Amino acid sequence: MPELLTADRIDEIGSLGIKSPDPAALVAELVGAVDEGRVADPADTGYALLVAADILEQSGDRADALTLATRAIAEQPDEDAYARAVRGGLLLRLGRADEGMAELTALRPLLETSPHATYVIDELVESDRTETALEWLTAALDAILERTRTQQHESEDAQDEAAAMIFGLTQRRHNVREELGLPHDEYDNLADRLRAASDHALDALDDGPATLLFWPKAEFDALLVRWPALAETYPPTWDEHRANLERAFVEASGMGGGDLGVVAGTVAGLAAFAGVDAIDEETLDEYADSLDEAGVTAWPPGRNDLCWCGSGAKYKKCCLPRSRG
Repeated sequence: MPELLTADRIDEIGSLGIKSPDPAALVAELVGAVDEGRVADPADTGYALLVAADILEQSGDRADALTLATRAIAEQPDEDAYARAVRGGLLLRLGRADEGMAELTALRPLLETSPHATYVIDELVESDRTETALEWLTAALDAILERTRTQQHESEDAQDEAAAMIFGLTQRRHNVREELGLPHDEYDNLADRLRAASDHALDALDDGPATLLFWPKAEFDALLVRWPALAETYPPTWDEHRANLERAFVEASGMGGGDLGVVAGTVAGLAAFAGVDAIDEETLDEYADSLDEAGVTAWPPGRNDLCWCGSGAKYKKCCLPRSRG
């Protein structure tokens, strides 16, 4: 029976990319698994196609990359915004400006409603539309701040989400303006104040550093074998573990959290730390606090840098999309 294509293998292929001696073979493996229904988790079908599209674009074949991005949209119609943004960016970089801008413009309202929608901005910047990206970020901030001033939030959750979007948009806008070499303006000053306030708040916390305990793949599997009771604390699969961490980081960042990172645990290290004591959530927190800060991996990595989870794939093709699942 043909082998199933797992999320781990997709990550591995993404990390190899055009560095592989035969990128075309990697694309064929991904697309072949999709064609034959051999993706272990059907929810990863669109992800597999987008990784293949990225390899093709890096190889200079944007036309075929566009075909796969379009197919990824069809494979995940309920969660297609990220794939549509990738498609819009590819259209721009293929010189089909009207079509590309139409695709991204249709996604533009998400900047005012979703804390994760800055992938739309990423595609504009990658397509040398940095000034348009700045215009959209500024307009989104204007709209959200106006709503905050003039409308009552429906719930505490809605208020928190608005705060998350304001923080994320100001930071992204600040970065774009730095890329353009522009001087500070009012929103840049706001970005600085929000970052300083979040760092100050974190320094005042009594419940530990702004790091999360992360278990690499082999350690995660061994952890649940050695301490089965931890199945009540952790999800059943490593993919869910890293997806949960990515979502927690996005939420913390949106609420003003700074200096975020992961610290990797080991089964041997936890066993030595706990001794004969039972392993519970309090023990896990104490173990995380005990780990050397020099071993912290900062979050978030750059969009085109290696992912924090250690898969070897680029962040934009690995854990970044997991926050949108």
